[in-house]
Amino acid sequence: MDVWVRSGWSRGRSDPVPRGVRPQTTDISNHIRGYQRSKMDRAWVNKFLTFTFVAILPTLMAHIVDLDEVWQKRAEEAWNNSLAACEPNSETVVNTFNEHGHTANINSTRRHLRKKYRGPCMAYNPIECWRCRKNWANNRKRLANCVQGFGHKAIGGKKGRIYVVTDPSDNYVVNPRPGTLRHAVIQKGPLWIIFARSMTIRLSQELIMQSDTTIDARGANVNIARGAGITIQFVRNIIIHNLHFNDIVSTNGALSDSVDHVGIRQKSDGDSISTFQSSDIWIDHISMSRSADGLIDIVEGSTGITISNCHFADHDKVLLFGAEDKNPKDRIMQVTVAYKPLCWCKELPRCRWGFFHLVNNDCTHRLMYAIGGCNGVTIISQGNSSLPHSTQKQRRCLDSFQKQALTATLIGGWYVQQVTHRNNAVESEWKSWLWRSEGDLMMNGAFFVQSGNPNGARAFPNLKLIRPQPGTEVTRLTKFTGSLGCRVTKAC
Repeated sequence: MDVWVRSGWSRGRSDPVPRGVRPQTTDISNHIRGYQRSKMDRAWVNKFLTFTFVAILPTLMAHIVDLDEVWQKRAEEAWNNSLAACEPNSETVVNTFNEHGHTANINSTRRHLRKKYRGPCMAYNPIECWRCRKNWANNRKRLANCVQGFGHKAIGGKKGRIYVVTDPSDNYVVNPRPGTLRHAVIQKGPLWIIFARSMTIRLSQELIMQSDTTIDARGANVNIARGAGITIQFVRNIIIHNLHFNDIVSTNGALSDSVDHVGIRQKSDGDSISTFQSSDIWIDHISMSRSADGLIDIVEGSTGITISNCHFADHDKVLLFGAEDKNPKDRIMQVTVAYKPLCWCKELPRCRWGFFHLVNNDCTHRLMYAIGGCNGVTIISQGNSSLPHSTQKQRRCLDSFQKQALTATLIGGWYVQQVTHRNNAVESEWKSWLWRSEGDLMMNGAFFVQSGNPNGARAFPNLKLIRPQPGTEVTRLTKFTGSLGCRVTKAC
């Protein structure tokens, strides 16, 4: 049985300021250096990127002390999958998402109060195409037809069998007991994982997943709590749906990452979900709070990812997309964040290098910036709502902030009101980065500092004709986010 060793990777929040951050051109396709301009160009780019991968392999694997043949093969396959998942024309995905979002039912312009809903089942956004059917449990895999955005290729275990988790324990991480979640996720081949009943699972070590897997917690209240989180590493085609995460801690030790391979992992960061060089991922209807590090980290060339209908609370380092300023392969990173309500403090998200589409998110009750980025990142913000606050109740978040952030917050609240924050760059560098805001609702003095070509957003065909729903609709669109209380035979 093979053994491998890995160390945790840094979130990179304290990286030194680079001497020269390369400005980004206004052509979105330049994120992947003209990738797929033609068949000849694509072939040349693929050869170049393959050579680059081989050259940086020792750096990439700096986290793995003993890189065996199994993980060398997984790493190479994962990089090729990421290249294949990266959309050469990002505007195609954005516009497709916008078309579906535009057709969603709009029956009110008022802002709904956030209180427990007791009325009939209603699905407000297009990603919830599976909802409000009493027989949803008879066709669980319909869920895989609903994903949109950059993660639209993710079908998880749709083509595989169903595995029922019956045992909440996690006492045997090297040889997991059948019926446990750990035993389920290491199985090879497509697999759709469901739960026999409500349970709280305290993971002894981080949970390593295989490709083509869905974790579907509908019909049960499943809480991953007071232990390790989930690691999506060197895999593709993953769906994680309807879980709770809270109080995730950093762990280390030996564990099984497949049915025929065991690894000895050094201390993890303590993220709720960490995605490392993986592709075609959909994270939907997840509730998260309190993690040792971040709630969701996407790093090391991961791409083709949609995060939707998730609820984050009681945490400041929420979303990290790209962990290192010196890792240019994150240029291929493409992430959609949609229908996310009630942002908390900061890093909602914090982005490096790639292309990020933020649509119809509710960034309220935040104490610092909502969108941070560096390294020539492209950010398209459409139909989001921003309402900064600095109430006494929320000041507890300030305890974890640096003195600089605290000072900025207290000086007239300007740092709170600005939605955007460029990291490690002066204006002469970031003014060419493409950061555009369209249809966003700014309240209570909030403002979005745009940059790049003023017509940059129009580079997307038909963008002005087919838009996301306006920012005034965000509260309605995010009404049923986070983990849902679905019950079998009841409309969810």
